[in-house]
Amino acid sequence: MTEIRLYILIATLAFISWELVQWNEERDVTMEIAENSPDFFSSGYFKKQMDSDGLPKNQLLADKMQHYKFDGATHLENPAMTLFNNNGQAPWNIKAESGVMAADGDNLELVGKTVISREAAQKAAALTINTSDLHVKLLTNYAETAAWTEIISPPHKTTGTGMEVIFESPIHLKLLTSVKGRYELK
Repeated sequence: MTEIRLYILIATLAFISWELVQWNEERDVTMEIAENSPDFFSSGYFKKQMDSDGLPKNQLLADKMQHYKFDGATHLENPAMTLFNNNGQAPWNIKAESGVMAADGDNLELVGKTVISREAAQKAAALTINTSDLHVKLLTNYAETAAWTEIISPPHKTTGTGMEVIFESPIHLKLLTSVKGRYELK
Protein backbone atom coordinates (compact mmCIF):
# COMPACT_ATOMS: atom_id res chain seq x y z
CA MET A 1 0.00 0.00 0.00
CA THR A 2 2.84 2.41 0.79
CA GLU A 3 4.41 1.64 -2.59
CA ILE A 4 1.22 2.65 -4.37
CA ARG A 5 1.09 5.92 -2.40
CA LEU A 6 4.75 6.57 -3.28
CA TYR A 7 4.02 5.98 -7.02
CA ILE A 8 0.95 8.23 -6.84
CA LEU A 9 3.01 10.94 -5.08
CA ILE A 10 5.81 10.73 -7.69
CA ALA A 11 3.29 10.76 -10.57
CA THR A 12 1.52 13.78 -9.02
CA LEU A 13 4.81 15.67 -8.61
CA ALA A 14 5.82 14.84 -12.20
CA PHE A 15 2.44 16.04 -13.48
CA ILE A 16 2.66 19.29 -11.46
CA SER A 17 6.25 19.89 -12.71
CA TRP A 18 5.17 19.30 -16.32
CA GLU A 19 2.25 21.74 -15.90
CA LEU A 20 4.59 24.42 -14.44
CA VAL A 21 6.98 24.07 -17.41
CA GLN A 22 4.05 24.42 -19.84
CA TRP A 23 2.74 27.47 -17.98
CA ASN A 24 6.22 29.13 -18.05
CA GLU A 25 6.61 28.52 -21.79
CA GLU A 26 3.21 30.05 -22.46
CA ARG A 27 4.16 33.20 -20.53
CA ASP A 28 7.29 33.59 -22.71
CA VAL A 29 9.32 35.47 -20.13
CA THR A 30 11.94 36.63 -22.62
CA MET A 31 12.43 40.39 -22.49
CA GLU A 32 11.63 42.26 -25.66
CA ILE A 33 13.72 45.36 -26.29
CA ALA A 34 11.70 48.16 -27.78
CA GLU A 35 12.89 49.34 -31.20
CA ASN A 36 13.30 52.91 -30.00
CA SER A 37 15.39 52.10 -26.92
CA PRO A 38 19.18 52.56 -26.83
CA ASP A 39 21.29 49.51 -27.65
CA PHE A 40 24.28 50.93 -25.73
CA PHE A 41 25.09 53.99 -23.66
CA SER A 42 27.92 55.70 -21.82
CA SER A 43 28.40 58.22 -19.05
CA GLY A 44 31.43 60.45 -19.48
CA TYR A 45 31.71 59.77 -23.23
CA PHE A 46 34.99 60.61 -25.03
CA LYS A 47 36.00 60.10 -28.68
CA LYS A 48 39.09 61.43 -30.49
CA GLN A 49 39.52 61.20 -34.26
CA MET A 50 42.90 61.44 -36.00
CA ASP A 51 43.70 62.60 -39.54
CA SER A 52 45.69 60.59 -42.10
CA ASP A 53 48.99 61.88 -40.61
CA GLY A 54 48.06 60.70 -37.12
CA LEU A 55 47.43 64.23 -35.83
CA PRO A 56 44.26 65.01 -33.84
CA LYS A 57 41.41 66.10 -36.13
CA ASN A 58 38.51 66.41 -33.67
CA GLN A 59 37.44 65.36 -30.23
CA LEU A 60 33.98 64.83 -28.79
CA LEU A 61 33.05 64.73 -25.11
CA ALA A 62 29.58 64.38 -23.60
CA ASP A 63 28.14 63.89 -20.12
CA LYS A 64 25.96 61.06 -21.46
CA MET A 65 25.74 59.22 -24.78
CA GLN A 66 23.01 56.86 -26.03
CA HIS A 67 23.24 54.98 -29.32
CA TYR A 68 20.06 53.81 -31.07
CA LYS A 69 20.25 50.77 -33.34
CA PHE A 70 17.14 51.47 -35.46
CA ASP A 71 18.63 54.60 -37.09
CA GLY A 72 22.26 54.45 -35.91
CA ALA A 73 22.00 57.89 -34.28
CA THR A 74 23.98 58.79 -31.18
CA HIS A 75 22.23 61.15 -28.75
CA LEU A 76 24.51 63.34 -26.62
CA GLU A 77 23.90 65.30 -23.42
CA ASN A 78 26.05 68.46 -23.01
CA PRO A 79 28.33 67.68 -25.97
CA ALA A 80 31.66 69.52 -26.31
CA MET A 81 33.35 69.24 -29.72
CA THR A 82 36.92 70.39 -30.38
CA LEU A 83 38.06 70.90 -33.97
CA PHE A 84 41.85 70.97 -34.18
CA ASN A 85 43.78 73.11 -36.67
CA ASN A 86 47.19 71.63 -37.37
CA ASN A 87 48.51 74.88 -38.84
CA GLY A 88 49.47 76.62 -35.60
CA GLN A 89 46.01 78.09 -35.02
CA ALA A 90 44.09 77.58 -31.79
CA PRO A 91 41.43 74.84 -31.89
CA TRP A 92 37.73 75.63 -32.16
CA ASN A 93 35.54 74.56 -29.22
CA ILE A 94 31.82 74.01 -29.68
CA LYS A 95 29.52 73.37 -26.69
CA ALA A 96 25.78 72.77 -26.72
CA GLU A 97 22.95 71.62 -24.47
CA SER A 98 22.35 68.43 -26.46
CA GLY A 99 23.17 66.89 -29.79
CA VAL A 100 22.55 64.04 -32.21
CA MET A 101 25.33 62.46 -34.29
CA ALA A 102 23.97 60.79 -37.41
CA ALA A 103 24.92 57.20 -38.24
CA ASP A 104 27.31 58.46 -40.96
CA GLY A 105 29.56 60.03 -38.27
CA ASP A 106 29.68 63.26 -40.28
CA ASN A 107 26.47 65.15 -39.46
CA LEU A 108 26.21 66.49 -35.93
CA GLU A 109 23.04 68.38 -34.94
CA LEU A 110 23.64 70.56 -31.86
CA VAL A 111 20.35 71.50 -30.22
CA GLY A 112 19.67 74.40 -27.88
CA LYS A 113 22.09 77.11 -26.81
CA THR A 114 25.41 76.64 -28.59
CA VAL A 115 28.70 78.45 -27.95
CA ILE A 116 31.62 78.34 -30.39
CA SER A 117 34.93 79.73 -29.13
CA ARG A 118 38.55 80.05 -30.18
CA GLU A 119 41.37 81.40 -28.05
CA ALA A 120 43.66 84.09 -29.43
CA ALA A 121 46.58 82.76 -31.49
CA GLN A 122 49.52 84.16 -33.48
CA LYS A 123 47.56 86.07 -36.13
CA ALA A 124 44.01 85.51 -34.89
CA ALA A 125 42.03 87.31 -32.21
CA ALA A 126 39.95 85.46 -29.64
CA LEU A 127 36.44 84.79 -30.90
CA THR A 128 33.15 83.72 -29.28
CA ILE A 129 29.99 82.89 -31.23
CA ASN A 130 26.66 82.51 -29.42
CA THR A 131 23.87 80.83 -31.35
CA SER A 132 21.56 77.79 -31.25
CA ASP A 133 20.57 74.76 -33.30
CA LEU A 134 23.84 74.35 -35.19
CA HIS A 135 24.40 71.74 -37.91
CA VAL A 136 28.05 70.65 -38.15
CA LYS A 137 29.59 68.62 -41.00
CA LEU A 138 32.75 67.15 -39.49
CA LEU A 139 34.39 65.92 -42.71
CA THR A 140 34.49 69.43 -44.17
CA ASN A 141 34.74 71.41 -40.87
CA TYR A 142 31.61 73.33 -41.89
CA ALA A 143 28.72 74.52 -39.71
CA GLU A 144 25.49 76.40 -40.32
CA THR A 145 22.44 77.64 -38.47
CA ALA A 146 19.29 79.56 -39.34
CA ALA A 147 19.08 80.95 -35.78
CA TRP A 148 20.08 84.32 -34.35
CA THR A 149 23.86 84.57 -33.97
CA GLU A 150 26.18 86.85 -32.01
CA ILE A 151 29.90 87.09 -32.87
CA ILE A 152 32.14 88.64 -30.24
CA SER A 153 35.79 89.47 -30.85
CA PRO A 154 36.54 92.00 -28.12
CA PRO A 155 35.93 94.87 -28.40
CA HIS A 156 33.85 94.18 -31.55
CA LYS A 157 30.39 92.63 -31.65
CA THR A 158 28.28 91.58 -34.66
CA THR A 159 24.80 90.02 -34.68
CA GLY A 160 22.61 88.55 -37.40
CA THR A 161 20.23 85.78 -38.31
CA GLY A 162 21.65 82.68 -39.91
CA MET A 163 25.33 81.82 -40.15
CA GLU A 164 27.72 79.73 -42.21
CA VAL A 165 31.26 79.01 -41.01
CA ILE A 166 34.24 77.03 -42.30
CA PHE A 167 36.66 76.27 -39.46
CA GLU A 168 39.71 75.51 -41.65
CA SER A 169 42.15 78.08 -43.06
CA PRO A 170 41.17 80.34 -44.57
CA ILE A 171 38.46 80.78 -41.95
CA HIS A 172 35.16 81.80 -43.55
CA LEU A 173 32.42 83.23 -41.33
CA LYS A 174 29.25 84.68 -42.85
CA LEU A 175 26.08 86.06 -41.22
CA LEU A 176 23.15 85.75 -43.61
CA THR A 177 20.51 88.40 -42.75
CA SER A 178 19.68 91.29 -40.40
CA VAL A 179 23.36 91.95 -39.72
CA LYS A 180 24.26 94.65 -37.19
CA GLY A 181 27.68 95.43 -35.82
CA ARG A 182 29.52 97.52 -33.26
CA TYR A 183 33.19 98.08 -33.94
CA GLU A 184 35.63 100.07 -31.84
CA LEU A 185 38.65 101.65 -33.47
CA LYS A 186 41.85 102.45 -31.61
